[in-house]
Amino acid sequence: MFKLIKPNFLSKAVFGIALFLSTAGTGSQAQQLKYVSGNSTWDADSLGNHRAVVQVPVSGPVARAVIEWRRKDNPANKEIIVIDARSNQRILNVKTESLSRETGTIYFEPVSGAGTYYIYYLPFHVQPGSNYPTAIYKKPNDRTAVAWTNKITSKPITAKIDYLESFNQLNSFYPMEVIATAKEVNALISKNKDQPYLIFPEDRLHPVKMEKDLPLRWILKGTGKTFTDTADRGENFSFQLGLFAASKDLHNVKLKFTDLKSSAGDVIPAKLISCLNTDGINWDNKILSKQVDINKNDIQSLWCLLDIPKNTNPATYRGTVTVTANGTAPVPVQINLVVSQKTAVNGGVNEPWKQTRLTWLNSSLGQKNDLIGPYIPLKINGNTISLLGRKLILGNDGMPAQIESFFTEEMTAIDQQARPLLASPFALIAEQTDGTALKWKTGKPTIRQVEPGEVIWTATNTSSKLQMDIKASLEFDGFVNYSVKLTALSDVNLKDIRMVIPFKKEVAEYMMGLNLKGGKIPADYKWKWDVAHKNQDGAWIGAVNAGIRFALKDEHYTRPLNTNFYLDKPLLLPSSWGNHDKGGIDIQQNALNTSVTNYSGAREMKAGDTLHYNFNLMITPFHTLNTGDQWATRYYHKYNNVDTIKATGATVVNIHHGTAINPYINYPFIAHDAMKNYIDSAHHLGLKVKIYNTVREVSNSAYELAPLRSLGHEVFSKGKGGGYAWLQEHLNADYIAAWYVPEVKDAAIINSGMSRWHNYYVEGMSWLVQNIGIDGIYLDDVAYDRTTMKRIKRVLTQNGHPGIIDLHSANQYNKRDGFNNSANLYMDHFPYLNRLWFGENFDYENNTQDFYLTEISGIPFGLMGEMLEGGGNPWRGMVYGMTNRMPWSANADPRPIWKTWDNFGIRQSRMIGYWVKNNPVKTTQQDVLATVYLKDKKALVAIASWAKEDTKVKLVIDWKALGIDPKKATLTAPAIKNFQTAQTIAANEEIIVKKGQGLMLIIE
Repeated sequence: MFKLIKPNFLSKAVFGIALFLSTAGTGSQAQQLKYVSGNSTWDADSLGNHRAVVQVPVSGPVARAVIEWRRKDNPANKEIIVIDARSNQRILNVKTESLSRETGTIYFEPVSGAGTYYIYYLPFHVQPGSNYPTAIYKKPNDRTAVAWTNKITSKPITAKIDYLESFNQLNSFYPMEVIATAKEVNALISKNKDQPYLIFPEDRLHPVKMEKDLPLRWILKGTGKTFTDTADRGENFSFQLGLFAASKDLHNVKLKFTDLKSSAGDVIPAKLISCLNTDGINWDNKILSKQVDINKNDIQSLWCLLDIPKNTNPATYRGTVTVTANGTAPVPVQINLVVSQKTAVNGGVNEPWKQTRLTWLNSSLGQKNDLIGPYIPLKINGNTISLLGRKLILGNDGMPAQIESFFTEEMTAIDQQARPLLASPFALIAEQTDGTALKWKTGKPTIRQVEPGEVIWTATNTSSKLQMDIKASLEFDGFVNYSVKLTALSDVNLKDIRMVIPFKKEVAEYMMGLNLKGGKIPADYKWKWDVAHKNQDGAWIGAVNAGIRFALKDEHYTRPLNTNFYLDKPLLLPSSWGNHDKGGIDIQQNALNTSVTNYSGAREMKAGDTLHYNFNLMITPFHTLNTGDQWATRYYHKYNNVDTIKATGATVVNIHHGTAINPYINYPFIAHDAMKNYIDSAHHLGLKVKIYNTVREVSNSAYELAPLRSLGHEVFSKGKGGGYAWLQEHLNADYIAAWYVPEVKDAAIINSGMSRWHNYYVEGMSWLVQNIGIDGIYLDDVAYDRTTMKRIKRVLTQNGHPGIIDLHSANQYNKRDGFNNSANLYMDHFPYLNRLWFGENFDYENNTQDFYLTEISGIPFGLMGEMLEGGGNPWRGMVYGMTNRMPWSANADPRPIWKTWDNFGIRQSRMIGYWVKNNPVKTTQQDVLATVYLKDKKALVAIASWAKEDTKVKLVIDWKALGIDPKKATLTAPAIKNFQTAQTIAANEEIIVKKGQGLMLIIE
């Protein structure tokens, strides 16, 4: 079992008692009621997460229990289940009356006489084993016997309520989800009827969780104009102001802080205090300012952050925070903060239940655009910008005039021979209704190197009716970002505005995107926008060693959701390129070039109107193949004993979520002590350990869940709610239910896209590297942009850490994912990955070699990969240097192939793929391919068939290129379990290659 460090995660822990206290002068009393955390001792998936434990003092036919349960939900149509504690059997004679959110009256037959009975009041059922379950709450079902029902009218036995018990602490409603009664709330409002809103200062250990109900805790405490708490020096301190809009809507709520001063004159400056809900630093390092509005009768928590300086003198510091809202008088709240003599370790982030990590949400860690290996500084020479293996040459209009690649066909080296990608420069054409194009008057781009890894330029081009202003940048990895603003100088009617990308025909060999799977580029193709259904705004076109991924944007672009959720938040149609669905892309091949015409169709522009024809490019490949790493690094993708893993020959362990040391999805901070012990043990054996951690969704165990929800939809997506019971009971509505792990009852919700949660993610990864010793991350699809990926790579590789990142993707080419290609979707991240694992729902049997090359292998981008679905096809995989990953797929153990690699000495070999024109070993059939792994006077040849039936082939061998004397050569197929039997083959012999299979030969 893993150790949970969350406070009070104890068996039968009594974690709250509402005492007999006056309820803010209402004249009523809060009933004494204990709230207890159970120890997961019942089947919650059939009985529910909540029960009342009652005592029946004497025997009799009918017992009556009145439960002051103070619930957020409506209990009227939910079943009540009563269990006899002695026999653990369900009692069928049960009747209810007066079921309200505040109290419930239940009659039942105490079949075992005096003793303990359990009343379950939120029972539900789910589909067993489902990872996307929907809890269905059971409806009342009368099972009572008539004879027993008639006894209810006689005087029943009064059952005593011992306590309310939740399945575990995480499921508890106490104290912040125990509602105040209507009478209590009305009395409180009446007492403060001159106030447009009520303020409830609240400490950080009691995050506000309800938006529609006041908690009983606030009734007992009353409203307050003073907040008092303690903190350590150097601590990331936080507190809340809960605002209840009692009488009117509130608009533009803001907080203003004063300095905090001690009696000795020491000062904590006001500039160190901020409100998380109104101000911060966004994921893109830009200042964030948000407007907070509160609807009448709603509750809003405002989180206040203060990072106390380490050199603060211990004392009591006093100041004020003033609440303002449009049309209301400012309301000051006194702050009394006692700073202790203790100094917090690392800001207190090792105690995240104190909300010490909320400061991470405003982090700029990793934002400095430093170079990341293996990339080199950019160099400017006139209009030419050089980067690793590539050059971008600008025209005087600021557009790409030429792009060159220097990568060899083998993709294992960079040479001096340039390979131009373009037949002519990019052209942005504004065509008038008479068919004539406006003529651009160009100047010369102003080019400036911001830092070693970034060059920016501007250019202005004018015509008689339009002005084109260009702001663009190139980064060290080959990412080019263009902001192109067109301004109408006068009223103008246009037939079209289009951008033509004229590829050289021999470069435009493959294509991926725009509703096409990866493969040979069609000679003639037409595509139209369909953002409601398709996550498509561009494509990759190129050859193995030279290509461009282009994507069309406008100034309103936001990253859509992906991985099952595209339809919940799709692309926004660019107003420029899309033009009310008039736009599209035509691809036309002729004798010399392949033109990609990105058109937007007819439109009118009035003088002063602007349109943003933004786009970005990725110039591929990003770097050479690291074949040595491919042969040496072998993944074990399962949590297991480190000695067992070491014995397999694997070198890197991937730890999924839902495991003992990483139980909660995308929140690897709770069982971190166990994780560190495991990693230390692995390091002792020479193994590296990577963990599953993405930001697509967040576990319901996250300490910061309530503060994040207080930010509206900044972090979490809008949605219809539902999902597992915990989500329905605690979040109520307006979220998208995500992955669920039944074994640990981990339920997650979907993030909204790019947000400050990505700042937290970067800081969290840095903390894991420094404190837990992780060697990298395993990404299961990616829900963030390239900026965040660069930040992650920087923190993972800090202080010499290896920072290994491998990316798995399920095939995104389907309806729910918007028919995007995984490689195209994630290409922005490719420059920082170490390996691909593509992936679930990839068909390794019925797709072409061109699909393998472009969508699975990673080779045209400088990456290598592995196969997943069904273990992949081992013969086909070998022509791309791929195996499967152990021990994920049954009956697909890669170790026999690894052994063959080692026996041959593949780490010292040079990989020459079948796509290389002068590959020294070919076959006589076009659909039977050969890749050579060449050493000194020795070669391993991987052969795989895409033929539709068993095929006879001969080898065509360039002996000179192999450096082997044919007269002395031997060709042997070593025995490889589940791959091939041993045999010896003559050089000119016909070889039978079975359909969908192949073989490995050693020539020496």
